Amino acid sequence: MESGLYHHARGERHDSALSKRTLHFQKGIYADFHHFFFLPAGSATLRSENFDERFMKGPSLVSLPFHDRYEIGIAAGGHGYLIGASPHLLADAVGDRVEAYSLRILTEQLKLINDFGPQFSQDLAPLFAGYANELADPQSASWMVVSAYLRLILMAVWRFDGGGEGELAHKGRRGSVLQRYRQLVEGWFLQHKPIGDYARELGVTPDRLHAICQRELQRSPIQLLHERLIQEAKLRLERSDRSIQQISDALGFHEATYFSQFFSKRTGLSPQKYRQMARAAAGSHNEVLSSGYADWP
Repeated sequence: MESGLYHHARGERHDSALSKRTLHFQKGIYADFHHFFFLPAGSATLRSENFDERFMKGPSLVSLPFHDRYEIGIAAGGHGYLIGASPHLLADAVGDRVEAYSLRILTEQLKLINDFGPQFSQDLAPLFAGYANELADPQSASWMVVSAYLRLILMAVWRFDGGGEGELAHKGRRGSVLQRYRQLVEGWFLQHKPIGDYARELGVTPDRLHAICQRELQRSPIQLLHERLIQEAKLRLERSDRSIQQISDALGFHEATYFSQFFSKRTGLSPQKYRQMARAAAGSHNEVLSSGYADWP
């Protein structure tokens, strides 16, 4: 077993029973986890802390971000899987490929999919079972395997929800230039490519790309690129124990000094100072300093 994995992942199978069961699952170390509940058959209710109730009819799936509180009531005869992931594991599963931006947006909002038919249920069942089974064996449970299952689940939900159509947006007319630029940024921002390379890939001039970004978001393409890089730096400083040098290397900077200058110029804090403040905020149960994924424009 990898040290600390169970502080970042949970996987539970809830078999059918003769009476209703209520799951109170956002407690203790799981309070800031993102959760999925997959109901292959039967019925359940999803109840928020504001007493808003939603009905689930199997096969059904709900994706629950950490910032809202819920309980799940599984009706007699129903069965399902509850899995959860810490922010660090979730970030690892999302990764930094082109689809990452869309997956991050997906995890920022509640999503309930009801009665989606047998094929999608058959696709999901082995993924949820695999995630839970991997965690069931403490001797061999692997972060890499759990993260891989989580990524497959995220991709399956995103594609079922219509997101997969965007994978080919750059080849057709579906995706706007701005949306395609944002997707390219997700895939390339760690490579520090010049804006001209982005424009060339999009089939527009750098001036045209600049005009579109300014008109829609009041930011230049380079500002958007730098904001994404800063967001990633903040997340790694908050959630990783790696040194500043290691984070600098992972973010594609040739020197840690240049990374520190880049970060300080845009945040007003050195990377070390930011990390100290973020950990102090987390220790006092305040919000972490970085914005959510959906806040990247």
